[in-house]
Amino acid sequence: MEKWLKNYLDSSGKLSMYPSKRKLKIAVMFYIANQLEAHKTYTEKEMNEAINEICTFNDAALLRREMYNYHFINRTEDGKVYTLEENQPSLEEYGLS
Repeated sequence: MEKWLKNYLDSSGKLSMYPSKRKLKIAVMFYIANQLEAHKTYTEKEMNEAINEICTFNDAALLRREMYNYHFINRTEDGKVYTLEENQPSLEEYGLS
């Protein structure tokens, strides 16, 4: 993912902006999901903090919603608990292979 996102990463490997192209947006979600802990439950605040540790542009809510919509993370119906989706999407699924 880093080679796809090289223009969006700062010197410390943090995402400095969210791409406008769909393919690169999905690459961002793969990048973030790979840095989240499997089998860990996150509160909304903790999920935001985890995302903000990876990104410098401070729009965790946008990324959290996108990651949910694209099936990278799951949440309880009330939106209070988040987890990394057990069956992560594949690169092929989104045409990134």
